Amino acid sequence: MRSSSTPPPVTALTSRSRTRLAGLAAATVVAVGSGILAVAFSGAASAGTIGAGSYTETLPAGAKLPSGCGSVSTNPRENVTTNAPRGGVPTNDWWSSLLFKKGDDCNFSQPLYAHPVAYRPVASGLGLSYEQTPAISGSPTGLGEYHYPYAQKVVAGVAGLNAPKALVDGWTDWTVTPSWSDGARTLKATIGHGLPLSYFQATGGDALLTVTGPPTAWSNSGNRLGFSIAGQDYVAWAPAGATWSASGNTFRSNLAGKGYFTVGVLPTTSATSVADKLALADSWGRYAHHHVTGTRVAYYYDQASGAVETTYGFTTTAREGNGSGTVIALYPHQWRHLTGSTPAAQTYVSPRGRMKIVTGTQFKTAMKYTGVLPEIPAVADSGGADLTTITGYLNAELNNPADFRGDDTYWTGKGLGRAARIAEIADQLGIVTVRDAALRIIKTRITDWFTATAGKTSRVFYYDKNWGTLIGYPASYASDEDLNDHHFHYGYYVAAAATLAKFDPAWASNSQYGGMVDLLIRDANNYDRGDTRFPYLRDFDIYAGHDWASGHGAFGAGNNQESSSEGQNFSNALIQWGQATGNSAVRDAGVWLHTTQAAAINEYWFDVTGENFPSQWGHNYAAIVWGSGGAYATWFSGEHALVVGINMLPMTGGQLYLGDHPQSVRDTYAELVRNNGGEPQQWRDMHWQYLALGDGDAALAKFRAGGGNYTSEEGESKAHTFHWIRNLAALGTIDKTVTANHPLAKVFTKNGARTYVASNITGSALTVTFSDGRTMNVAAGKTATTGALTWSGGNANGGGVVTPPSSSPPPNCTTGPLLSQGRPATASSTESAAFPASHAVDGNAATRWSSAFADPQWLQVDLGSVQTLSRAELTWEAAFGRAYTIQTSADGAAWTTAATVTDGDGAVDALPLSSSARHVRINGTTRATPYGYSLFEFKVYGACGTAVR
Repeated sequence: MRSSSTPPPVTALTSRSRTRLAGLAAATVVAVGSGILAVAFSGAASAGTIGAGSYTETLPAGAKLPSGCGSVSTNPRENVTTNAPRGGVPTNDWWSSLLFKKGDDCNFSQPLYAHPVAYRPVASGLGLSYEQTPAISGSPTGLGEYHYPYAQKVVAGVAGLNAPKALVDGWTDWTVTPSWSDGARTLKATIGHGLPLSYFQATGGDALLTVTGPPTAWSNSGNRLGFSIAGQDYVAWAPAGATWSASGNTFRSNLAGKGYFTVGVLPTTSATSVADKLALADSWGRYAHHHVTGTRVAYYYDQASGAVETTYGFTTTAREGNGSGTVIALYPHQWRHLTGSTPAAQTYVSPRGRMKIVTGTQFKTAMKYTGVLPEIPAVADSGGADLTTITGYLNAELNNPADFRGDDTYWTGKGLGRAARIAEIADQLGIVTVRDAALRIIKTRITDWFTATAGKTSRVFYYDKNWGTLIGYPASYASDEDLNDHHFHYGYYVAAAATLAKFDPAWASNSQYGGMVDLLIRDANNYDRGDTRFPYLRDFDIYAGHDWASGHGAFGAGNNQESSSEGQNFSNALIQWGQATGNSAVRDAGVWLHTTQAAAINEYWFDVTGENFPSQWGHNYAAIVWGSGGAYATWFSGEHALVVGINMLPMTGGQLYLGDHPQSVRDTYAELVRNNGGEPQQWRDMHWQYLALGDGDAALAKFRAGGGNYTSEEGESKAHTFHWIRNLAALGTIDKTVTANHPLAKVFTKNGARTYVASNITGSALTVTFSDGRTMNVAAGKTATTGALTWSGGNANGGGVVTPPSSSPPPNCTTGPLLSQGRPATASSTESAAFPASHAVDGNAATRWSSAFADPQWLQVDLGSVQTLSRAELTWEAAFGRAYTIQTSADGAAWTTAATVTDGDGAVDALPLSSSARHVRINGTTRATPYGYSLFEFKVYGACGTAVR
């Protein structure tokens, strides 16, 4: 929930106090804290206005700025070079302690867990570590942690380098480039998520590899060096013409005067043979000097099919030759949804589970967005005794629907979220007095926060142009000093504003307060690359697939996130707000964030497959994900109920992803009961609501047995708890196999019968189509169900309408889906029956098509119908084409040249296409070797907007 203060020893609280106490067990690996420095601010008073809203650009009296080492409070660029990108500085990332220096290392950084490799800058260069054995503390029934802690094995640097500090020379979506200089020598390194190869540029001296302990060299020939240390295998490539010399624990190369080298960590174990190590080093040698110089994500939400496609792109610069591509390691949430590529057999160990390997300049994932709801529909509590029960609970909230527990951004947000849930339920049931009371307090309180009058010091937002951040005061949980948790706090504001927008669209307009809502969104996770006031996606780690909570990440275990569900509350808020205001860019950003993070949460917090946590840890759930591992503990309590419940709140229609794996829900609840020594007594409402996603009838029985005699979690109400559990007991569990062409829709199943739900928040009737063929008409302003249960309710009277995307490619889409895989393929010849044409389109990187040893030769694929094309990608074996063309045809008879290559160099060729065709052919005219043409893969991609197969 609120992360990243100094973790003191375990403290088991007897109350539900949210003070910043840590429940981290045996935090020996997580022991680096933060120094707090209050800095006064002086300057001319100024304010910014957006519509009717406003924020201050003068630090409120008594307020604190982000604080850290040196003058970072007022100069966050103190630790970057002049090459670094302009605009707001990134925070809340896996490498943030390199830029936002804080705590006990003001010169370099804490360990940086990029995965599969971990790094730590030191005065002489960059330390590397690849740990394969977890360190485990605690017990399977008590608090505990697992970590793959940084343990330095190699330092890659420059002979004689003794830099006083490591700076940041640049960054892209998931890479960073640290920089060292001591006046005579310089070093730059590019490292990143999913990069087993690290790329270096050096001046002023020889490249120097310093190994911790005596290394074993298993290869030292020419410019390539292979060595082992403590069960880890490394390969270093110097430029062509260079060599490596060994002396004790060091290896040295003059780099043939060219100033660049690469160090790679192999996915090997102590049992891997030298022959296999050499084969892998040979295979990767083609990529060794393709330095990664940029990474960029592109995503696309196809509303019609519910498809969410993500392209992870790598820009490489060839220091030698003119090839492209690199070696890429994928997290489980990526390789389980990989499309168009087949991973290699080897895998890396990581704190997130196995990482699988592909090569090239990009990879794609294809996921399904299965919908969110403003609220669970009232299919079961809209009549009879249950209507009496819920009405009583709602009327009890009439005078205090928000029940604010504090005036800071977090507790204000919690209260706003509570009121929004009450408003949604009361609207469904037509209890207008309660609904309007809840909407009134939301409007009053948010409007107050969105108004910055002269001299106002409380309930005000302040924009700091140096940091590129918007901080609300009173701040809490170091949301000011550490830039912690902005997505947690502001998600509640945005979600409540989305509920208000459905009933008061004028308030949500840009001429009123909609612009201030958008400013909060942009601060926490700016969806607009062109807006340099804030960093792009501050809190969301694009490659890791989830948020990080700490602004600085200056801990021995890296960055961390506790309440993943509060992160998802932010993603859901974007969907709801974007849909309510007709802003498709915000809505689609929310869909992508929510879909990606749902996959990551189920993998890394709940380990629904049972494959990612170390088997010896004993837990099937982690309350905190750290860069180096995970913890069954919280920052504020050692109570089991709170440890487990922190990744469930707030329960909204955006948290239904928690029910994608009902058995995992039941297992997690059972573990809680086991560890707790019985049913939880704290946060029982949260646990019952969670259990309802896996077994609604059991959850309802527990609620009824309690008779409402319990204390609600601070952001919950008995009205919402009963409504959620009662209706899920009737609806059943999530059916994630069915999607809809409307973002506010969901499908449930019970006893084999489906109930379809859709919410129409606009003033016009809506027809929703589901992927299994079911359609339903939803009247204006209503939430409705059909199928096993039929119901309709609600009276929303406004809100935007986001139409399905046009056929033109969205701006963040680079290519469409892979069209060629598995399609019929033919060729002019084959070397033998072992290398048929079909192997080039089977998605298996280990199989290939090989032609006869003669020119010319061709291979073609039938896409099945005429498609608009965007790109062809060829992955060559050693026998590649020096000259060839890509040809297209509508009928397989008349061919048109779409691309021409005259100087091919093998490896991977990516060629843009801008035509429509059913048949696509590579026509080889000049071989590069005495052998034939040999392709591992021939991939043809469609245009953006094409439905994923």
